[in-house]
Amino acid sequence: MRIFLTGATGFIGPALIEHLSSKGHEIVGLARSRTAEHKLRSLGARPIAGSILDLDILRRGAADADGVIHLAYSFSPSDLSQRRLFNALLGGWPGGIVGRMMHAITATNNAAVDALAGALSGSGRPMVTAFATMGVASAPGNHAERCAIETDAPDCRSPGHVRAVSEALVKQWAGRGVRASIVRLAPSVHGRGDSGLIPQLATVARKHGEVLYVGDGSNRWSGVHIGDAVSLFELVLEKGRYGGVYHGAVEEGVDFRLIAEIMARRLGLRVRSATPIYAKRQLGFLAPFVAVDNPVDSQRTRQELGWQPFGPTLIDDLEGPDYFG
Repeated sequence: MRIFLTGATGFIGPALIEHLSSKGHEIVGLARSRTAEHKLRSLGARPIAGSILDLDILRRGAADADGVIHLAYSFSPSDLSQRRLFNALLGGWPGGIVGRMMHAITATNNAAVDALAGALSGSGRPMVTAFATMGVASAPGNHAERCAIETDAPDCRSPGHVRAVSEALVKQWAGRGVRASIVRLAPSVHGRGDSGLIPQLATVARKHGEVLYVGDGSNRWSGVHIGDAVSLFELVLEKGRYGGVYHGAVEEGVDFRLIAEIMARRLGLRVRSATPIYAKRQLGFLAPFVAVDNPVDSQRTRQELGWQPFGPTLIDDLEGPDYFG
């Protein structure tokens, strides 16, 4: 298959290129810079210059492909059009700027989904999109009564809802002849080269000389090794149902306090409990994620697709040489 891949030079993208290329697939990757183009060529992929803001390029890339994997997502206000940025900043009461900015970011990313899926409309070709299991978590501080499952809908109280709200759009395209599927990834997709939440928290911890958890730290994060994540994307590309939702999580949940204690020990820092207000002051936008309870079940995904994770656990990776060096 010829696969058009967005987010091709992030953490997951290069591993996915290597994995899919080894299976004989041709990868065409979206590259927003000359550096990204060079990286894609070095991985054996063919670059197309552009970003998720270049809707005509997205349409062309999808139209020429046998399938699409859409990993890219932008939270950056710099990626907003001048009109959307102006409306977010000046379109109402100043206290509503954050909400308007989130709405503008969602609209920008939804336009990319529409462009990709529109080029596949009526073809039955696959489009696999990446979201997060945190989108189905509850508000920070709430304890989940059970593990999240694939049929759960996004929860507007979750800090991951801004991205998860776009799941509805993907499912709409599944009704228009696109084999559009959703992969929800665990809060920690871990392995060598990880640039996600845990490395970002380690950077903040080094700056402030301490590692924080919120309350008693019993809120849970799930995890998935990068090797298991890419094998799941391959399976969903090949077998995913129209509108299917799949969970990329191996551990159902690891207490965040344990993650914090390992980080503190490996960094030589103290670890302590913090109130939500103190955590917000020190961790900024990361604070709500640190406090979320997000246990996840992936049994339906494994049974339907035959997904068999094999990589190290989150704790094994955090104790290994690839983190906190």
